[in-house]
Amino acid sequence: MSGTQYPVAPGVRVNVRSGPGTQYAVVRILPAGSWVAIRCQTPGQSVTGPYGTTRIWDNIASGEFISDAYVKTGSDGYVAPRCG
Repeated sequence: MSGTQYPVAPGVRVNVRSGPGTQYAVVRILPAGSWVAIRCQTPGQSVTGPYGTTRIWDNIASGEFISDAYVKTGSDGYVAPRCG
């Protein structure tokens, strides 16, 4: 796993969910100004956020997902391996 950290959209508190969609339970909330390491990425529910509309969800810890629409990765595509 790389140690690359990506910033979450400024001024936004992001819901961390148990799976790749808003239908999954919120497990915690990232405070504004957070940085995250993306372990892997997976397709899921389409979400529109500060960085556009995407179906990519970022796995930031075991059982923790956030929409890539809220993470400034510098790419509209995958920047980490697909989740297995």
